[in-house]
Amino acid sequence: MSGFGRCSLAVIIPVISAMGIQCVPVPTAVLSTHTGGFDDFVFRDMTGFMEPCMEHYKKLGVEFDAIYSGFLASEEQVGHCLDFFSAFPRAKRIVDPVMGEDGERYRTYTPELVERMKELIAGAEVITPNITEAAMLLDEKYPERLSETEARRWLERLCASASAAVITGVVLDTGEHANLSLDGRSGDYTRVCWEPFPASYPGTGDIFASVMTGRLMLGDTLSDAVKAATRFSHRAVGVTVGSGRPERNGVEFERILGDLIP
Repeated sequence: MSGFGRCSLAVIIPVISAMGIQCVPVPTAVLSTHTGGFDDFVFRDMTGFMEPCMEHYKKLGVEFDAIYSGFLASEEQVGHCLDFFSAFPRAKRIVDPVMGEDGERYRTYTPELVERMKELIAGAEVITPNITEAAMLLDEKYPERLSETEARRWLERLCASASAAVITGVVLDTGEHANLSLDGRSGDYTRVCWEPFPASYPGTGDIFASVMTGRLMLGDTLSDAVKAATRFSHRAVGVTVGSGRPERNGVEFERILGDLIP
């Protein structure tokens, strides 16, 4: 949960709630701001909260339709996520492997944590890495561009672990920007292209994964969920560009939340 800057649970909770779905947050860390563009932020690791929280839900007899993981603060938290998967076996398992962007690993992510993330995606039904994270998961060099054939091979390799995969922020060798998905069970492949804006904002990956998760919960196919998530994320950036506010403040998604209401 990052307080200022519109990312992580600060966008996930309102996005999923707007779709008519109850969001039950289990924060893995609490920060005063996100880590991109802010100095001296306050960080509190919530690892010790996760297991007692899960045990409380089990005692209450709570059932979940989905378990969706995002930023993890330590290797130990991967184990707790896997415990959540085991404790609620009927829930759809969605993993956004938040590890880096623009070819760089986030400063909080160690090589050991990246290796544990590979273990977590093996227990997932749907994963949503960006192109940087996909390269890390596959032990590939970060590509400035990919052919669509090679991008599809990456998806197939990811689907050898998870049941379905989405790679966001792919720049194809044609110059197109795309989000690509593959359902490893049905073989359904989707390419959704979008026009880039001259700005880069934090939290767009969280918004994308949250809309996609919500649409899956509402019965969409993976293909339709990816299209809806791309459309909303792109529009959220579009209404923010030109606002004159610093990019580190995040996208002003609040202005279009009504688009998500079923």
